[in-house]
Amino acid sequence: MEEIDGYALSADGGKLLVQKEGEIYVFDAGETAPEELDESKVDLSGWTFTVDPREQWRQMFHEAWRLERDYFYDPKMHGVDWPAMLEKYRPLSLRVTSRGELDDLLAQMVSELSALHTFVGGGQYRKGDEKIEVASLGARLARDEAAGGFRVERLYRSEPDLPSEAAPLAAPGVGIGEGDVIESINGVATLSVADVSLLLRNQADRQVLLRVKDGKTRKSRDVVVVPVSPERAADLRYTDWERSRRLAVEEKGKGEIGYVHLRAMGTEDYTSWARDFYPVFNRQGLIVDVRNNEGGNIESWILAKLLRKAWFWWQPRTGEPYSNMHYAFRGHIVVLINEGTASDGEVFAEGIRRLGLGKVIGTRTWGGEIWLTGSNILVDKGIATAAEFGVYGPEGVWLIEGHGVDPDTVVDNLPHATFQGGDAQLDEAIRYLEEKIKAEPVPVPKAPAYPNKAGPG
Repeated sequence: MEEIDGYALSADGGKLLVQKEGEIYVFDAGETAPEELDESKVDLSGWTFTVDPREQWRQMFHEAWRLERDYFYDPKMHGVDWPAMLEKYRPLSLRVTSRGELDDLLAQMVSELSALHTFVGGGQYRKGDEKIEVASLGARLARDEAAGGFRVERLYRSEPDLPSEAAPLAAPGVGIGEGDVIESINGVATLSVADVSLLLRNQADRQVLLRVKDGKTRKSRDVVVVPVSPERAADLRYTDWERSRRLAVEEKGKGEIGYVHLRAMGTEDYTSWARDFYPVFNRQGLIVDVRNNEGGNIESWILAKLLRKAWFWWQPRTGEPYSNMHYAFRGHIVVLINEGTASDGEVFAEGIRRLGLGKVIGTRTWGGEIWLTGSNILVDKGIATAAEFGVYGPEGVWLIEGHGVDPDTVVDNLPHATFQGGDAQLDEAIRYLEEKIKAEPVPVPKAPAYPNKAGPG
């Protein structure tokens, strides 16, 4: 059978239950599927269930306590009397009147364990029909009475090689730039409302008509754009910040220093690492920025790339020599961290230091290093996660949890200076690498003279 969502074999091996396209089928186990699958469908149309929410919440409270007991990495529960915690919070479970209150109660209970990878979320919540989402044009706008609208102060920039990722105002064919003025949206004057966002309610992924005045020629024109969701707008701001860091490194580092930022350590970050590291792997310096990194589990893969050592080179007839271990980085490394660096981002920074690969600059990290699978799910798909895998070093000490990773050099980005566009941590990384490259240059060794193997005479 193809395109199934899941299956289960009965204990005696005689029957198969298969989930496919939202339906459930049960038939005899064998080499082939039934020719008439519909005849094996389990009819669930008449199934109904009566659920008492209060009873279910009490069951979920007890279940969360039990799963925490059975999944937590320390059987002694960090010295906490866990049965006593059940009795301590049970009276409150009898007073829960909403799923949100249950979350609050679970958070209080699991926090007794003092483990940072303990999160509460998910589940079934009552939601009203009213949902007003404010879309974004992918820019920072400022009210300008004299200009007759809202001026584009800052256009969030994405990678030029990825035009599909551009902000709405920077999309191909739109042609709106900084200094231009948005006079109206869908025929409504922007100055007639307190803020442009009032004209972009529930407009994400829909075409809207803008009347735009060119900031230089002062001529107005109509243009159609497609605003994005708040989540996508946040991503655009983040991408703009990433790109500005890399351009700053290119300019200040004079092409000798590479820059890679990792937002997290997940599936998508494989791609961002490959995209940004390989073009600069042959630089003499490298900044790996894991500030605000949300964690994941690919730190070993990245560290393995940085551990590669070049020990001989190939010299073709034409062109530059290249090392036998392809894309082996030979230069000096700085890792940037801050209080927002979490979980696997912290492991990466600690690994850089313990493996002697580079220097760590910034501020102390979050401090959450008991890993988890998120398997202890409750009946409504919510969870109070259990921290399941403690991390310790060869010296027999638990690492990072509750304290974080201390940088080799402490540099804080002060709020006002950062708001003004400064980045003291990045500046220090560039300064350090410039000095390191000057003191310990790592150019590619020059090929020796070609051998003379001419015979006698």
